[in-house]
Amino acid sequence: MNRWVIATAGVFLQIALGAVYAWSIFRILLAKQFGWSIPEVTLTFTISIFVLGISAFFGGLWSNRRGPRIVALAVGVLYGLGVFLANFSDRGLWWLYLSYGVIGGIGLGFGYIVPVAVLVKWFPDRRGLITGIAVGGFGAGALITAPVATRLIQTVGVLHTFAYLGIALLVVTVISGAFMQSPPDGWRPAGWSPTATQAAQPAKRDYTLREALATWQWWALWFLLFLNISAGISVISQEAPMFQELARVSAVVAAGMVGVVSLGNALGRVFWTAVSDAITRKAAFFVMFLLQVLLFWHLPSITSMTILTEVAFIVLLCYGGGFGTMPAFAADYFGAKNVGPIYGLMLTAWGFASAFGPLLIAYMRQSSGAYRGALHVIAGVMLVSAVLPVLVSPPREANLDSTAQTPNSLYVKNAGMGNSRAAH
Repeated sequence: MNRWVIATAGVFLQIALGAVYAWSIFRILLAKQFGWSIPEVTLTFTISIFVLGISAFFGGLWSNRRGPRIVALAVGVLYGLGVFLANFSDRGLWWLYLSYGVIGGIGLGFGYIVPVAVLVKWFPDRRGLITGIAVGGFGAGALITAPVATRLIQTVGVLHTFAYLGIALLVVTVISGAFMQSPPDGWRPAGWSPTATQAAQPAKRDYTLREALATWQWWALWFLLFLNISAGISVISQEAPMFQELARVSAVVAAGMVGVVSLGNALGRVFWTAVSDAITRKAAFFVMFLLQVLLFWHLPSITSMTILTEVAFIVLLCYGGGFGTMPAFAADYFGAKNVGPIYGLMLTAWGFASAFGPLLIAYMRQSSGAYRGALHVIAGVMLVSAVLPVLVSPPREANLDSTAQTPNSLYVKNAGMGNSRAAH
């Protein structure tokens, strides 16, 4: 099968899964209709993303053992069913948590890791670019879902909107998932051989999950991802109501702003990956953290709809950048063969960040009546976080003998290109 067809299907799969980023559209209406508090409704999104982070690891293991297609097809059933069943949330808040949060979250986690693990194998020549494109679709999900869901809510109500979305998402994910398959072992593009820079990636061999977990670098990358996600996801969980409060716009206008801002989430996954190819992955994270310090500090004082949209767009550009850059970061450090389970387990950072960022901003907004305090706290966290990318470095194996070297490492040795810049 043509690898670009698989890549296209992977993007559509991610767009469908990225509908979860439109959650803030439902927050105000659910709270008003059922009398639930802001933190109670926000917890639904937190549960969904937390379960995503946990289930992505198991999705990676399952994909490695049984193949990506069967996992992708299961995604459609679980995710579509979870969103559809949220239609019956008038039974109680617990039902919303179970359906949209748990069942839908499992589908999200299984589905998110599949295109990433598949496409890094199909595109050894464009690893950074393709991981950015693959997860870029996820970031763009709200661009389509936010305005569609808003119109549906106005027509059929908030609960029936879940039913319509669930059916549509099931169809798209099942069709896209049917195209997911890995290349044969040892496959590479016709006529392609690694450049010296590509061959000089830090991973001299493919690490197993157990070996990767034994390094401090895996935990450092996990923490990098956690910190970056915590900042961006706090804004995502409150976008629509935050825009209405700060810029004094209507629900329809706020939904349009959510859609526009979601483009930053999508584009950041490609943009920052390209930047990381040029200035190294660690330098890209350093710049993203410093940029977010300024953005979060000034965000609560912005009242212009245009400026607020632009600032939130850049926040999500950085948020998406972490997701675009980290799969290539993990493959650089630990090899591409087992990136499914290695990066899949790393995505537990997403789950824990979804409990930290959204609940922090929701509780501080509930208790203080404003977003200022929470946004300033996040700015401080980003300032401290900027130290970590400076400290991280590739795994080193002091006793790597010639029999353990991979063809890539031999290529580097023969080409004399083992310099420290290429290693990053």
